[in-house]
Amino acid sequence: MRILFLTQVLPYPLDAGPKVRAYYTLRHLAMRNDATLVSFVRESDTQSAVDHLRKFCSGVHGVPIRRSRTRDAWYLLRSLTKDVPFVITRDWSPAMAGMISRVISECGPFDAVHADQLWMAAYGLLARSMHPPSDRPFIVLDQHNAAYQIPKRMAASAGSFLNRRLLLLEASKLARYEVRSCREFDELVFVTEEDRGALRACGLGDDMEARTRVIPISIQPQSAHISRSDRIGRRVTFMGVLRWPPNAEGALWYERFVWPVVSGAVPDARFTVIGRDPPAVLGKSDPDSIEIAGYVADPDRYLRETAVFVVPLLAGGGMRVKILEAWAKGLPVVSTTIGAEGLRVADGENILLADRPAEFARHVIRLLQDPEFAAGLARQGRRTVEAHYDWREVYPAWDEVYECASCSSLRMLPA
Repeated sequence: MRILFLTQVLPYPLDAGPKVRAYYTLRHLAMRNDATLVSFVRESDTQSAVDHLRKFCSGVHGVPIRRSRTRDAWYLLRSLTKDVPFVITRDWSPAMAGMISRVISECGPFDAVHADQLWMAAYGLLARSMHPPSDRPFIVLDQHNAAYQIPKRMAASAGSFLNRRLLLLEASKLARYEVRSCREFDELVFVTEEDRGALRACGLGDDMEARTRVIPISIQPQSAHISRSDRIGRRVTFMGVLRWPPNAEGALWYERFVWPVVSGAVPDARFTVIGRDPPAVLGKSDPDSIEIAGYVADPDRYLRETAVFVVPLLAGGGMRVKILEAWAKGLPVVSTTIGAEGLRVADGENILLADRPAEFARHVIRLLQDPEFAAGLARQGRRTVEAHYDWREVYPAWDEVYECASCSSLRMLPA
């Protein structure tokens, strides 16, 4: 089949969860199909990343996306005057619409359009409308998460009344937009049952049940393996893109409420934060024991020396790829319940879970002080990701999705 694959982030290198999901999905589909990628690109994206994607895509087309506080303020004001969520208003780009039109015009009709994440749903629907009725493509939406839950959960810990009201308003708009958009697609894929249930509770409808399925995010466990350093020591590591609000909120929560207890019990411990665009206040409370590494192209040099990997998320949706990667790298993990949502977790066996600061700190301290228990937890995590989250074993499920597309195309052929 000829598939037009639309992404909000260039799916390489694999330094963020959405990239990991899109990359392995695209790579699997390109094994049997002719895939063309159209993606937003940022200043940090490189030509080498594009060249890598061209190894298995028929074409890779980028559309620059630019963000700033001024632009975001303008888009927020615009979204307040209509029933369109801020994040959707912000990410609508005439340039992207024009690129999709040009690719369809130059490459001819596509058999299917794959929209990666809710932010690309409008473009997927647009691409379908650009085909003549007799050649309408099968359209698929990959829902990385139930997006409305992110601002809804963030509102619970918002610092001010205004922020809480804005977040709840955004959650309400997103819920309506999400349901409307999802119902327009021929096939809807979730990464967790929890997300599918959340959209069903918002009114997705039982009639959509036959058009929805769950395919978990998966990785390549073998390539993630690292040789642990003899100098593991007392490093506690958080890793994630910090411009994503739930990551920044979680890192700050850990620094303020958990880390003082940990560093008090284990004075030589060091907290390392790895991720692009950290908040300016992060790490200021204890610069002697907190290291803000920022974006690191090869984080393995830190992870080899990591004794505990923490995922202190208070909001979010979907699956945390960072836990899969930590498991694959043989790291013991402590997470909040939301942080580990949607994964095959067994508290005390392959992960330690805690939602209160004191309990979270107690788990981290135990792993720092009991290397044997930490090693056993890490081994079980590694076994979990190898057994259930290897993309080469899991992603043939995408073939079933696109078999539906083939059947749809056949039904459109003249008798």
